[in-house]
Amino acid sequence: MGDECGRVLVQLRSASGEELGGPLEVPLNAGIREFQLLCTALLPPPPPGPLAFFVSGCEVTGELVEALGTGAAEHVVDVVYQPQAAFRVRAVTRCTSSLAGHAEPVLSVIFSPDGRQLASGSGDTTVRLWDLNTETPRLCCKGHRHWVLCLCWAPDGRKLASGCKNGEVRVWEPKSGRLLSTLTGHKKWVTSLDWEPLHLQGDCRRLVSGGKDSSLRIWDAQNGRCERLLTGHSAAVTAVRWAGCGLIFSASQDRLIFAWRPDDGVLVRQLRCHGHWVTCLALSTDGAIRVHFDLDTGTVEDRQKKALDRYQELKVVLPERLASGSDDFTAALWYTERGEDKGNSPQRLTGHQAAICHLAFSPDSARLATASFDHSIRLWNSKDGRYLATLRGHVGPVYRIAWSPDSRLLLSGSGDSTLKVWVATETVPTAAGTKATERRLQEDLPGHADEVFDVDWSADGERVASGGRDKLLRVWRN
Repeated sequence: MGDECGRVLVQLRSASGEELGGPLEVPLNAGIREFQLLCTALLPPPPPGPLAFFVSGCEVTGELVEALGTGAAEHVVDVVYQPQAAFRVRAVTRCTSSLAGHAEPVLSVIFSPDGRQLASGSGDTTVRLWDLNTETPRLCCKGHRHWVLCLCWAPDGRKLASGCKNGEVRVWEPKSGRLLSTLTGHKKWVTSLDWEPLHLQGDCRRLVSGGKDSSLRIWDAQNGRCERLLTGHSAAVTAVRWAGCGLIFSASQDRLIFAWRPDDGVLVRQLRCHGHWVTCLALSTDGAIRVHFDLDTGTVEDRQKKALDRYQELKVVLPERLASGSDDFTAALWYTERGEDKGNSPQRLTGHQAAICHLAFSPDSARLATASFDHSIRLWNSKDGRYLATLRGHVGPVYRIAWSPDSRLLLSGSGDSTLKVWVATETVPTAAGTKATERRLQEDLPGHADEVFDVDWSADGERVASGGRDKLLRVWRN
């Protein structure tokens, strides 16, 4: 309990909820360094790496009193510790390869879950796979009859799905480029794809697609059949996400977001707050769901258990949240599970002066970044929706953003033909002896001859890939 000397009782807990020792009395001006020393002393050897600390889901970036706010020192305060990235990602600074091969603009670029493979989709109807060791073309997958609009890797890295403007979904075996199945059923083009998370299904058989025909389809990729048709939207489906809680979320031009139960196709929730098309979705657990390193070791059950542990560790710090972006210039934050939101009222994020193109949570789930046609990027606290900063520097619309694996750097690709790397969070000392959070432009990366449509950062932090209207795929390194 706090006293005249400015002290408070805290209970250190792991991300899974386990107590570390008993309650300890610490000064209110204690910060990251003091909590790191406490954990080092209390945890069994070997010493832990760098840790992040959270109070009620809010990260401690300065002194403890700043995270507590007002009137929060009259009880034992839980301080949750969570391992930070084991490595510090360095900003990419140069283009190491300009990869030609596509005959039309590159519309989609995505690294595999372990960061070892790279795929691209283009308006030339092909999907290409690239050798990252030599940074040269490896395979060209042909079969689509129209623009390839979206790509999505299976969580185990053993399958790659692509959707095209002709309404087809194709599933490829990335090692050989062999076509595994062709999934037909959409009457108009496929706008978005997502696989069932690895911790929910270890063999990665199911994926969901959304189409301009207002429908969603759940596919069994192994048998090549449609398991379930989900209808209810009255306009084109623009984005689909398979959440870690098991629900499928879909956004539409009808201004609504639907939550579906995939096993029986029941519509369980309707989320309303946007006044125009809802164009993009993101999950706070994307970092845990998408990235997996140990894909070549252990059994399916082992990989599924590791994926579940990662998901639960991230979820303990902050309940899983869904972010939506709209052409009404706003974004919104929702809880994926009913009951967390206390009435289903979202936190609305306002400030952009044009439509939102893309949004993404940092891998540690602490921050949300939104990119807009107003040439800017905005950063938000993902717990309470608090505005943090605006990143300005692009002179064209910011189409895509991607976080570095350590959640410190943010990458953006723009219609002005450049990529930019931003320091999204860095604690620096001030002249007054306190600490402040700095956000600034780190690297300006020209090189593309036209608009940049898509960017991605590999899971190992070593490479960035970008593609755009100039028909080239570029690989960037530090």
